[in-house]
Amino acid sequence: MDQDEQRLHASSFGAAAVAYAEHRPDYAHAAVHWALEGAPGRRVLDLGAGTGKLTATLAELGIDAIAVEPDPAMLSELRRSLPTVRALSGSAEAIPLPDASVDAVLAGNAMHWFDMAVAGPEIARVLRPGGVLAGLWNVMDDRVAWVAGLARVSGAAAIGPRDTPASWRVETAAAHLPKESGQARFGSPEQELFPHGQLRTADSLVATLATRAGMLVMPDGEREAALRRIRDFLATEPETAEGEFALPMLTGVLRTRRL
Repeated sequence: MDQDEQRLHASSFGAAAVAYAEHRPDYAHAAVHWALEGAPGRRVLDLGAGTGKLTATLAELGIDAIAVEPDPAMLSELRRSLPTVRALSGSAEAIPLPDASVDAVLAGNAMHWFDMAVAGPEIARVLRPGGVLAGLWNVMDDRVAWVAGLARVSGAAAIGPRDTPASWRVETAAAHLPKESGQARFGSPEQELFPHGQLRTADSLVATLATRAGMLVMPDGEREAALRRIRDFLATEPETAEGEFALPMLTGVLRTRRL
């Protein structure tokens, strides 16, 4: 994906902010605990916070969270749903916080959008010594047969290379580093996966997949055709044809520390 396409995908979510807030999953509590293991304190920045899916999980766990999000529509939805959380307009490349002001920086399904050549030094700036940087991604467990079938039918625009466990490890292994050679700001990364099933219906799963960036930037006709294929597939699978079902998911975490 070239830079122009990257920017198009990254900026696509605002138009679907309400649907994103309603249908995107939260994050496994065990994954958040592991992400923050060894952080020097409990003040955490949720960077690229979107509508606050990860921010809400941090708040549930009693963590002092600050949210930063560049898209006005996403930020407005976050402020509406989490009125007691400090939520600021800003980006990974321009964080509106003082030096050494947080113990950890977490990014939920967002780190792959950061320009780490710029964002890396910014994140290091706001982190206290020994602070943690962690990216979290929710992935579908395609080791389950019907999920693997769904991935094939959906195509990469809906279930892409970061969205299944094995390829997630490869795709995110260097997410904390700039794409071009540059000064290292962080230590060696660790990766771990945590079970995180979600209750869905066929309709709500289709709605969730419709909020993926690749789907949002599709021409209307192509998007409707892709969503129709997904609906038809779910209608034929015994696990998903009727009522609620558990969508097998995992929360993957990439964790590293400020040098």
